[in-house]
Amino acid sequence: MLTHTGQGIPGDPLNVGLVGSQEDIVRAMHLAGWHPADSITLQTSLEIIDSVVLDRPDPDAPVSSLFYEGRREDLAFEKPVGSSADRRHHVRLWRVLARGQEGRPVWLGSATFDRGVGLSRYTGQVTHHIAPNIDAERDGLVADLMQAGMVEVRYQVSGIGPTLRGRNGEGDLYFTDGEIWMAVLSAAGQRRLQPPVTLPNPTLIAAKEEIWKAVLGSWPQQ
Repeated sequence: MLTHTGQGIPGDPLNVGLVGSQEDIVRAMHLAGWHPADSITLQTSLEIIDSVVLDRPDPDAPVSSLFYEGRREDLAFEKPVGSSADRRHHVRLWRVLARGQEGRPVWLGSATFDRGVGLSRYTGQVTHHIAPNIDAERDGLVADLMQAGMVEVRYQVSGIGPTLRGRNGEGDLYFTDGEIWMAVLSAAGQRRLQPPVTLPNPTLIAAKEEIWKAVLGSWPQQ
């Protein structure tokens, strides 16, 4: 349940999943206020540097590639914060099943928040650094899709598991309850007027979540 960098360093964990076609995802993300991220080229790299240095918005700024099961992400989206590309919500998505139990494609992704630009702990290269609370990003993305009326059903599946002091491919600390929120998207861009159906967690997972909340509440480094 971990991605890896191009150098093979463990990266951001998977924490979100979407069910639907690529067209369903693009429509839903657009309505939720998220923009497709550019592929990294010399031109887009210069544009993101210009955005950070001059404090100008770049809503389609590129994201660096991560790899899951040996493949770079299939899709990437971002949601800018403020007037510069150094702070942004973003998510990378990989299609993992052409046809899941709902009869539609299944995608797993990693949602994180870029809090600023700095140097990688491992490579010394200029990079974005993420905020540690990756569960907040997972929950925020699903909430945006729900607010847009694009989620029919949501449920959790187990991912990396509870982690208090994980490090991603740039050396940034993160913490997570280790669950993946799955969102079954509305087909063909049809907005829902009622809230999505939320499937309950198994008893064991629900108990683990209560323990996690207690541990996190007493953890001094959150």
